[in-house]
Amino acid sequence: MATRSSSVPRCGPAGWTFPEWGAAVYPRPRGRGFHPLEYLAEYFDVVEINKSFHRPLRSELSRLWVDRVRANASFLFTARLGRRFTHERILVPEEVAAFKEGLWPILKAGRLGCVLMQFPWSFRFTSENREHFIRLRRLFHEFPLVAEMRHSSWLLEEAVGTFIDYRVGFCNIDQPEHTKAMPPASVLTASVAYFRLHGRGDAAWMREFDGEPPEGRGSHYLYSPAELEQWKARIDRIAPHAARTFVTFTNDAGGRALVNGLQLQALFDHATRRAPASLIARFPAQLAGFGPDRAVQELLFVA
Repeated sequence: MATRSSSVPRCGPAGWTFPEWGAAVYPRPRGRGFHPLEYLAEYFDVVEINKSFHRPLRSELSRLWVDRVRANASFLFTARLGRRFTHERILVPEEVAAFKEGLWPILKAGRLGCVLMQFPWSFRFTSENREHFIRLRRLFHEFPLVAEMRHSSWLLEEAVGTFIDYRVGFCNIDQPEHTKAMPPASVLTASVAYFRLHGRGDAAWMREFDGEPPEGRGSHYLYSPAELEQWKARIDRIAPHAARTFVTFTNDAGGRALVNGLQLQALFDHATRRAPASLIARFPAQLAGFGPDRAVQELLFVA
């Protein structure tokens, strides 16, 4: 994959190890030494590391991942900050050090785009929560940080000002509608622009709004061409002003995150119409005009 311009957003999935992807995404049979990251790096320039949300990464594993994407000079990882820091608010020095240790190989290799602090909908803009936000910024000052806020109170002028003052990127998200849920936005507060699309209309999200664990939301949603065009317009407003722009999809079921990532990526760069053959077979209408081995000069979407 050729090096892309910094003005072109990087689109990709949030994660790469999902049970369904074995048949839906990755080739069969697989050659000796096959690694899913190496395979995805043929099609995307970013993948979000979701394992780091649950536990610190092992540095040897991080080094392996860096090695697996070496063929793509434009590839960057983003990584989620551990839930111990964002959700449980436990800031034990040893745990902070362990989390950093796992990311050093990626950062030192120049492959870390940013670290994403994902907060739950219950994390409203209050003086106490603002102070916790600032503490995290200071604890992880070595990394470019982005924060995903799911409560709309973080759109208040003072809240956005906090992002700007502490040079934390604002993660623009798409999520199901709910009282005081963060609406679709196009906000830039630091050098990194971030968009994270979770899907819509998934009843499982109601558990998050009721204060339960935030995993597995919107995973079966498939964005339509019209919805992707709407998000492209939002991204276009701020991407020219950012040093790097990332768009990740969390609708992982059946490879939907890859389908939408490929579609949106092609809207920004028409030369990137390649997709895994297994995915094209599973989503022929959505991936019409994509080829498994070379760019196909056809319309992105079927009329």
